[in-house]
Amino acid sequence: MIKDNQRHFNRLHVVIDGLVIIISYLAAWFLVFKVQGAITGLTFQQYAEMLWLVVPVYLVLYMAFNLYTAKRVQGRRLELGRIIQANSIGLLIFLGAMYLVRGNFIEFTNNFSRAMLIYFYVFNIALEGIVRNIIRVVLTSLRQRGFNLKHIILVGYSRAAEEFIDRLKANPEWGYEVLGLLDDTVEPGVKYRGIEVIGRTEELSELLEIHHLDEIAITLGLNEYSKLEHIVAVCEKSGVHTKFIPDYNNIIPTKPYTEDLLGLPVVNIRHVPLTNTFNAMVKRCIDIVGALVAIVVFSPFMLVAAVAIKLTSPGPLIYKQERVGLHNRTFQMYKFRSMGVQSPKKERGAWTVPDDPRVTPVGRIIRRTSVDEMPQFFNILKGDMSLVGPRPERPFFVEKFREEIPRYMIKHQVRPGMTGWAQINGYRGNTSIRKRIDHDLYYIENWSVGFDLKIIFLTFFKGFINKNAY
Repeated sequence: MIKDNQRHFNRLHVVIDGLVIIISYLAAWFLVFKVQGAITGLTFQQYAEMLWLVVPVYLVLYMAFNLYTAKRVQGRRLELGRIIQANSIGLLIFLGAMYLVRGNFIEFTNNFSRAMLIYFYVFNIALEGIVRNIIRVVLTSLRQRGFNLKHIILVGYSRAAEEFIDRLKANPEWGYEVLGLLDDTVEPGVKYRGIEVIGRTEELSELLEIHHLDEIAITLGLNEYSKLEHIVAVCEKSGVHTKFIPDYNNIIPTKPYTEDLLGLPVVNIRHVPLTNTFNAMVKRCIDIVGALVAIVVFSPFMLVAAVAIKLTSPGPLIYKQERVGLHNRTFQMYKFRSMGVQSPKKERGAWTVPDDPRVTPVGRIIRRTSVDEMPQFFNILKGDMSLVGPRPERPFFVEKFREEIPRYMIKHQVRPGMTGWAQINGYRGNTSIRKRIDHDLYYIENWSVGFDLKIIFLTFFKGFINKNAY
């Protein structure tokens, strides 16, 4: 039996990735300058010397995007998505550097082929994906032959044990072989999906002497946690790697994570990546740049909308409405006015409905095309909103929904957005609030730069035309 040597494998993987980056880079150079015959003011040696910068930058990006996580816990699609994200950031870094670098390097950056960088981007993603899939196939083949398996025993029959077994059965490529379960409440011989209860928890020491285990998974039920201290002591004495799978999924149906406070483990009930300062800073930078670009790009549409509103309906051009944002703080959200002027009391407590008489003819057009939302780019620059996030709601509805939907207020842990995961999945306007919140929570717990870019990209195809806007 081959023990798990993930650390050594990761070192080898870094070397392989370094070679892949070099091969992709040289292939891009060969295609541009040898096959296509492009002319450059730089020598091959000057291009090759750039590898001293390119390789470390990309390897750091791969580490930042968790591309050295064990194959057992990283699916193909997730891995490919992270490869694309890391390479996209790398491409932006080098393209940005070429426009920003001046002085003695201006001749070098002016002559450096942008086309070669684009080819390198494509080649590196393709080759990296191929190589990693080859590695995955080799590892799976070894495990199917009985090599590199992790022999494990579960201590405790509980919901956690069943869910763990379900995942192992659904992912045989992880290479786990469960030898059996130990439990004091279920009779020996009882099976769950072919995994048998082989004894009681007090027999753990004896089993550890008989079997050469790679891991022990403690899957005790909540009502058996009094045994936890003794079982952990037995596991620690054996020297076998031990993992604890808590039986609280039905109590805390979220994505918790653990942090260390000077030796005190703390379980956070919900993982919110944007509470990380670096993540929040990156998102804020993207918001500012994206809002400035969007204001320039969409200025003709906003100008046409402004003129149409002024010519067809008396009243202010911009409509300000109080909404609830980050940390439950209220702010004034901007929109192009799409209704006739009315008293705050009349409009405060209701959504628009089909053929709503309050909506002007121009208002119907700009609401359906989302042009009425474009002044919110200025909310983004002010810091009230983000390009992507849960849509903000009026205080009246927030107070209503917080009583009806237990997890509703969690959406205010991040900045509200102009577009979001719920909106591109069709939950806009008068649609299911519960479904909308489910999508918002998924976004909050799974945020990444790549996820934001995906939502922005899909907004162009799914988000602008709103069939639920009246």
